[in-house]
Amino acid sequence: MSLSVPQNGVKADNEPVIELFVKAGSDGESIGNCPFSQRLFMILWLKGVVFNVTTVDLKRKPADLQNLAPGTHPPFITFNGEVKTDVNKIEEFLEDVLSPPKYMKLGARHPESNTTGMDIFAKFSAFIKNSKPDTNEGLERGLLKTLQKLDEYLRSPLPDEIDHNSIEDVKVSDRKFLDGDEMTLADCNLLPKLHIVKVVAKKYRGFDIPKEMTAIWKYLNIAYTREEFTNTCPSDKEIEIAYGDVAKRLVK
Repeated sequence: MSLSVPQNGVKADNEPVIELFVKAGSDGESIGNCPFSQRLFMILWLKGVVFNVTTVDLKRKPADLQNLAPGTHPPFITFNGEVKTDVNKIEEFLEDVLSPPKYMKLGARHPESNTTGMDIFAKFSAFIKNSKPDTNEGLERGLLKTLQKLDEYLRSPLPDEIDHNSIEDVKVSDRKFLDGDEMTLADCNLLPKLHIVKVVAKKYRGFDIPKEMTAIWKYLNIAYTREEFTNTCPSDKEIEIAYGDVAKRLVK
């Protein structure tokens, strides 16, 4: 599948020619489960640049793609014909070349926003891949602990939310995303993974992110209203299919 984003977007003469290659879903065409693919998809969407997206069926990778990026799995991009394959380096490159005033700056202002929640996906992976009932509870506690840290960060006011001249003490942040009211690179990294945690842990472990973690739920629910997230996200079914062989049953 190949499409232009934004839909029916008209590319100006001086705009770069960008193509994003992402993992295809189980049908070989739709968007597949890959948080790294969604991360780059979100970044390009937020930048407001016109670009093409091609889903790549890993079971039947076309010969022309093998020639374009030999031995490389999605995601990768071509920028004015030049292939770029490392996700972190692609993020840095896009932030550098698609810069203000024409394109939005997406870097977080607060360093902590980039590191908060970094270990959630690793704790989730250990939890979901475990097949031993006697270690399940401890792994679940580890996941809950990292989620709690994220909830506390989202709940805590950022420095620029605190007015030191005011007599009122701001105790709870009212921001929408990790670093403020707009999505940043930090959200492009964390949100796809957090959504996978929510979907897969529920499906294969009956685990829900606790309702008491209201800041996380607020964060997710706001993301679900934004096209930059929903239009770049695989379906829940695709995520479940991707983890069908990864999630281990607890065997006594």
